[in-house]
Amino acid sequence: MPIDAAAPYDESNVFARILRGEIPARTVYEDEHSLAFHDINPAAPVHILVIPKGAYVSWDDFSERASEAEIAAFVRAVGHVARSQGLASPGYRLLVNVGADGGQEVPHLHVHIFGGRRLGPMLSR
Repeated sequence: MPIDAAAPYDESNVFARILRGEIPARTVYEDEHSLAFHDINPAAPVHILVIPKGAYVSWDDFSERASEAEIAAFVRAVGHVARSQGLASPGYRLLVNVGADGGQEVPHLHVHIFGGRRLGPMLSR
């Protein structure tokens, strides 16, 4: 069920629980500000989620409230993960859903990295 990107942060969301170690994840990368792990329901041969360790509901929330260090580390983490998975060539797709109209289902910012095959059009009409 899509969520309101302006809603307060919900500490019980699945990604907060992963960050606390309450739910296991197949970790690909971790640093002081970010965690990357395989999606449990992959939509492509490579489907990895990258999340900030801070309590940010959405991209909008993150871009407004995160420190410069968090933003830089997060953007670098996404690029590092894509490169480490061999996706830089032939290519990959990043997806961030924001709010109900954007289809966001978990109220914690997460970037999807898709790759491993030709992905086709971005949106269906």
